[in-house]
Amino acid sequence: MHLSFRKAITVAAALALPLSLSTPAGAAPVDDVFAKLLVKQVKGANVKKHLDAFQAIATANGGTRAAGTPGYDASRDYVAGKLRKAGYKVTLQPINYVDSWTENSPPVLGSYVPNEDFFTFQPSPAGDVTAQVQGVDLTLPPTPTPTSTSGCEMSDFSGFVAGRIALIQRGTCPFATKVRNAGAAGASGIIVFNEGQPGRTEAFPLDLGEWRAGVPMVFADFAVGNALAGTPGAGVRLKVDATLVLGTNENVIAESRFGDPNNVVMAGAHLDSVPEGPGINDNGSGSAAILETALQMRHFPVRNKVRFAFWAAEEIGLLGSDQYVEKLPQAQRDRVKLYLNFDMVASPNYAYKLYDGDDSDSTGSPAGPPGSAEIERQLKAFFTGRSLPTVGTDFDGRSDYGPFIAVGIPSGGIFTGAEQLKTAEEAAMFGGTAGVAYDVCYHQACDTVANVNATALDVNADAIADSVARYAFNTRDIPGREAASAARAAVRTATGSAAS
Repeated sequence: MHLSFRKAITVAAALALPLSLSTPAGAAPVDDVFAKLLVKQVKGANVKKHLDAFQAIATANGGTRAAGTPGYDASRDYVAGKLRKAGYKVTLQPINYVDSWTENSPPVLGSYVPNEDFFTFQPSPAGDVTAQVQGVDLTLPPTPTPTSTSGCEMSDFSGFVAGRIALIQRGTCPFATKVRNAGAAGASGIIVFNEGQPGRTEAFPLDLGEWRAGVPMVFADFAVGNALAGTPGAGVRLKVDATLVLGTNENVIAESRFGDPNNVVMAGAHLDSVPEGPGINDNGSGSAAILETALQMRHFPVRNKVRFAFWAAEEIGLLGSDQYVEKLPQAQRDRVKLYLNFDMVASPNYAYKLYDGDDSDSTGSPAGPPGSAEIERQLKAFFTGRSLPTVGTDFDGRSDYGPFIAVGIPSGGIFTGAEQLKTAEEAAMFGGTAGVAYDVCYHQACDTVANVNATALDVNADAIADSVARYAFNTRDIPGREAASAARAAVRTATGSAAS
């Protein structure tokens, strides 16, 4: 038996009994003891071994680990095999993605000109429907700058009549969100039209990567949408003639044998790369770090159930995490206390970025669900303890925290930067080169093991181990879901009052 393994077992056994008791006066909190132990166990050199394995997998499979490729399947099997051997309960959850889409003939939208006045949204399902058009929370005339929230919330469809064609305005949330909501509201077809400001009037071909509304959908000029909105009760024919073929991949979900199943702590990272490269920083780095964390804490008698998720098809629309959350019954969602996301944690020109849970940066998206601010503070405490600076990064919806935030689950995590340029202020804080991308090989073939910063990988692996261990034993700072729901309701009420 390895010495470090014996040490872990000895400490775990010694602390197993006090887990059910109050911490004695003067004793270190259990979560602090276990966090320090796990940080010592999770070594950057071992995380790097997983990256080497991902690189070897990509090299043997055409240079990629993208969804739908043998490289992804081999990555899935590598992770699942390690976790099963470590004693975790491992589930391979099937998820769908678009394998291929072909438009067979031009679309139809009344008398408008296809591929000029409007375009089929790729990958729209086929369909031919004639029905009344109903506008959804439109802002007409448009405001001088983009403000439309048409279709962004299910509440926008509160008066929508199922079976009608939803008329939705482009605006401040993703197209995919709008069409998913329309499909859930029972629309028989979907027309999204451009918002109407200068530069936002004409339609164009667009791949949403989203098909799950299950109905034909098109993107139209502002003039088309404005005309349809100005004719209440008007009916129109909408037709899309296309062939959509879906593929299947699997999320890898691993759950601890110990812990309260009613209080689940989740840590996730996407396992797929883009087709163009092996994806070693994006996101072999996050996957390798949480894998090593899971392997080293496998014998910890945790208080809370710990669930590690390795997401499929993130690079083509957060499909793995989105379908996971979508399929999770509400009772199971309510048991997920928090979600930690680790996507790109070893960028070569790195900055230590923590998701801005409290919106203290006042940039972009609002604060995360109640509890997200506490997660940010917990992560920051680790870096502060090592005299390392951090900066905030916005919940901009580009990674797998998005579906969790959307259903009110507190979220946070670490990010070291992608294609954006490092600022002079960040270069002064973290070193590196200002005016150069955090990751110059982002989404390229050169995102190999040579594209990883060993210092950032080692520090962030420790930070991940620290946060997972602490929450595995103590989530008292995270508000209960009832309190969080009440807080969200209060915010919605205040926002609605301000808007009126």
